Amino acid sequence: MTKTNGLTYADAGVDIDAGNALVDRIKPAAKRTDRPGTMSGLGGFGALFDLKAAGYRDPVLVAATDGVGTKLRIAIDTGVVDTIGIDLVAMCVNDLVCQGAEPLFFLDYFATGRLDVDQAARIVEGIAEGCVASGCALVGGETAEMPGMYHKGDFDLAGFAVGAMERGGSLPAGVAAGDVLLGLASDGVHSNGYSFVRKVVEMAGLDWAAPAPFGDGSVGEVLLTPTRLYVKPALAALRAGGVHGLAHITGGGLTENLPRVLPDDLGATIDLNAWTLPPVFRWLAETANMEQAELLKTFNSGIGMILVVAPDQADGLTDLLRAVGETVTRLGVVEQGAGIRYSGALL
Repeated sequence: MTKTNGLTYADAGVDIDAGNALVDRIKPAAKRTDRPGTMSGLGGFGALFDLKAAGYRDPVLVAATDGVGTKLRIAIDTGVVDTIGIDLVAMCVNDLVCQGAEPLFFLDYFATGRLDVDQAARIVEGIAEGCVASGCALVGGETAEMPGMYHKGDFDLAGFAVGAMERGGSLPAGVAAGDVLLGLASDGVHSNGYSFVRKVVEMAGLDWAAPAPFGDGSVGEVLLTPTRLYVKPALAALRAGGVHGLAHITGGGLTENLPRVLPDDLGATIDLNAWTLPPVFRWLAETANMEQAELLKTFNSGIGMILVVAPDQADGLTDLLRAVGETVTRLGVVEQGAGIRYSGALL
């Protein structure tokens, strides 16, 4: 009697050996992110972190999770996956710092139908790059190979960041009428509004390889410019003093994100003439015939982070932020009366 070979997990579409090869390949990238407090590397059932070794006496933990939305579609379609991990980190750690927290460690979740070790390694190496740039350790993650759940070549990403602050250091705190709004420039669309972006690119009859009418390089390359990491400049400003609040300008744009750090009875007037709308947003708005109000509540419109600061420290903080490489714009002031009002015009 001839015995046939039994069915293996690999026959069902899951390659454990490929997963092990990926872990081995990304260990050096993760090791590069080590920081004070890191206690264990990849491969365990969980990751350990020592808050005391990180310098905290009476810490409060802060956690954030996010993804990069349909910007993934462009990365998948172009095969340019090297920076999408930076976006993933930025979307989480930029939120953490708005609470007044220092990001400490990061975990990622990568899911795909069939694991391509090279592609996955490039993605994780981008995640490690984002962690290094924001001072947090990549301590672990999960790679899920799920045949039948994703179309060929597709994948999904999620990120999880944990940070800490000393008790009593939570933001926003002390926001008052007269506080100055300092805007930090974005590096483009960042990671929100890409369903709209992809629709406009389709309307314009462009493909990802076409020369971008709004920047140097192809449409895909320019739109994959990674989300700017504001952690180190924001932490430097916090240590200098005078920062009452920080707002990460993500989905909802200026219109909906700034009110999240203002008391219910306060609002602000923003001078739209204070900065120039970057070309990518002008192209999107003109191609789609967008109203200015729609633009301001869909995209960051060139301002990726806003600091709400004491008026007597606004000049010093502006100088500090410019010294560490940020483009700073004085946008306006906090005022009595809820809501965000605009003067001037971007379009």
